[in-house]
Amino acid sequence: MQSELRKRLIEAFTDAGGEFLSGQHLAEIAGCSRTAVWKHIEELRKEGFVFEAVKRKGYKILQTPEKVSADEISLGLKTAFLGRTIHYEESVSSTQKIAHRLVTDGVSDGTVVVAEEQTSGKGRMDRQWHSPKYSGVWMSVILKPNLPPPRAPQLTLVAAVAVVQAIEELTGLMPQIKWPNDILVGGKKVTGILTELQADSDRIKAVIIGIGINVNQQYEDFPEELLHTASSLAIESGKPISRASLIQSVLSRLEKLYITYLQNGFHPIKLLWESYAISIGKNIIARTLTGEIKGKALGITEDGVLMIEQEDGAVRQVYSADILLEND
Repeated sequence: MQSELRKRLIEAFTDAGGEFLSGQHLAEIAGCSRTAVWKHIEELRKEGFVFEAVKRKGYKILQTPEKVSADEISLGLKTAFLGRTIHYEESVSSTQKIAHRLVTDGVSDGTVVVAEEQTSGKGRMDRQWHSPKYSGVWMSVILKPNLPPPRAPQLTLVAAVAVVQAIEELTGLMPQIKWPNDILVGGKKVTGILTELQADSDRIKAVIIGIGINVNQQYEDFPEELLHTASSLAIESGKPISRASLIQSVLSRLEKLYITYLQNGFHPIKLLWESYAISIGKNIIARTLTGEIKGKALGITEDGVLMIEQEDGAVRQVYSADILLEND
């Protein structure tokens, strides 16, 4: 009964062609109360439908869920090896967990895990990453470089540049990177990157790069505690973004930058990363596990380590920290 009612509501909005439908009209079509209409619309929101609600006009559907299939991603993908094997999941606890399991099973270099939803997505320092269904890009990329483990963190910065370039290409927005792995638009976070390893003491077995991009969320999709710090590409650009196209662009740019990195080292990536960095030349606060470091961000070393010049002229190297601009 419930699924049939919701089907009628969706058909009504489809037939309306983008026009508003009153709650009373929807109730008559669905054969239920206006309160029931509201409840079903809220359920549809949770599944990825985007509505505009206006008093005395009713509801208008702005966007339907866009599922991203492996076939859709592969169809327009222009890479040699990255994403040529795609593991698609409707809902997972974490794409990183799936990727770790696949590495153990011997999956090929360049394999990508894509999910519509993560129920336990995480970022740096085991912080929760909000990953609702049908609204973002939640994926993990498996790379198997012939590199020593200490160089693995550089790949986080390679991935950050790739994501920035892909967002620029598809949206026209001007994203910036906050060291080491946050991508901001309009001062709000739209992307997080988490790099994890499977390695022996002297060699990398696999680098797993988790990428979470807020794509088509609206304000009401974010928990209240994130409203002032997080945003989405749709909010910032004012239009919905094709998630499949974004995945294709990220993978294409990541492959090119990764090959450049393997052939020419980190320096070309370093220059690109610094050109997108929000904090270079600005006074920042680095909150580390042992305390705060204040000073001017000079840039990053050839190892990807952040350099901060303190008031006394001493330059500190920061390997892990939360970064705040002093005017934040």
